[in-house]
Amino acid sequence: MMHLTRQLTAISGLCLTLSTPAIADLSGTQTIQLLDKDNSAHTIGSITFSHEGEQTQYQLHIDHSQFTDYFLSMKEMKCLEGPELWCHLPYPYPSPRTISPDNTQWLSHDLLFMFKKPNEFGANFWNGIYYEFTVTEEGLIGRARAVDLNELAAPPDDLGIPPFAPMMLEDIDEGQRWLPSAVIR
Repeated sequence: MMHLTRQLTAISGLCLTLSTPAIADLSGTQTIQLLDKDNSAHTIGSITFSHEGEQTQYQLHIDHSQFTDYFLSMKEMKCLEGPELWCHLPYPYPSPRTISPDNTQWLSHDLLFMFKKPNEFGANFWNGIYYEFTVTEEGLIGRARAVDLNELAAPPDDLGIPPFAPMMLEDIDEGQRWLPSAVIR
């Protein structure tokens, strides 16, 4: 009997270990913050989640008062000022604005940025930033990845599929970039 009790306890412990970790609640209104290399938060807006059947939809509210207007390469841009300029580039094509714990690609497409040194001329769209989000118990955690935003010059063939596939993303040197992570909670 003692042997059976130990086996059941071991199985019970295994089941607890294999259970799904707690994840953030994708509902209500949450704050969007970009974190600099020193983990100082820069609040840039909020996101509101709503549910339609099995779909979770979101709506972004970017606080443009936190940004400065720049005219770069014949385009007006809203940029955060720091050691680098981080210019928000809203995704220019229709999207479903849906999210799930295992697919945050549309949100990443809506939070695209381009970075440049303040003294550089024009916009360098190959210096794109794509925050790759993971849903955790602390909220949505985004890691900055490099992407060439020139890919958005023409609409994708299928507007229902996010154009930036994981294979198009590259790691960045987080120590070299001003805002290497994002948090939504």
